[in-house]
Amino acid sequence: MATAVERIYLTGFMTSGKSTIGPILANVLGWDFKDLDRVIEELEGNSVVDIFKKKGETYFRDIEYTFLQKFTNSKNLILALGGGTIAFERNLELLNNSGKIVYLKSSPEMIYKRIKNKIDRPIFRDLVLSENPKPEDFIERINKLLKEREPFYLSADICIDTDKTSIGVTVDKLAKILKRVINGKD
Repeated sequence: MATAVERIYLTGFMTSGKSTIGPILANVLGWDFKDLDRVIEELEGNSVVDIFKKKGETYFRDIEYTFLQKFTNSKNLILALGGGTIAFERNLELLNNSGKIVYLKSSPEMIYKRIKNKIDRPIFRDLVLSENPKPEDFIERINKLLKEREPFYLSADICIDTDKTSIGVTVDKLAKILKRVINGKD
């Protein structure tokens, strides 16, 4: 019989639904929900964009790791990770050793639709704010990042496609799977 699980980590590319699905799923399971980027923003007093701009990605990744370590002791927690969190070996090892990882998968086209107007994403901010943003520039950057990150995402314990399913159906499907996992039945 498998061991019961006390932490679920939601991973996936930015705008894949982690921060939307996470709190609903937590409510269904009766668990707590935290968004790693929001926690960092609160404690740093700056947005992720500003942290990247003012202190750099290395600084951000170091504090991200520090907070991840703190959450690995939490019980009954669903934690939404940043889009790049899992792409760092030390983070992935920590996640694999302390809970189950769920990959919320989205296609480049759907990611583009969701991200094309968002200025709170450091990696895409320049494109969104450019005078004449071209869809193909977004898709090219998304594909490049997905190529780098997808091997990490695919190492997740569970993979759910978020493109063609409503949030409610996705949550129901995931809750059903996770209830078995949480109780050590899978």
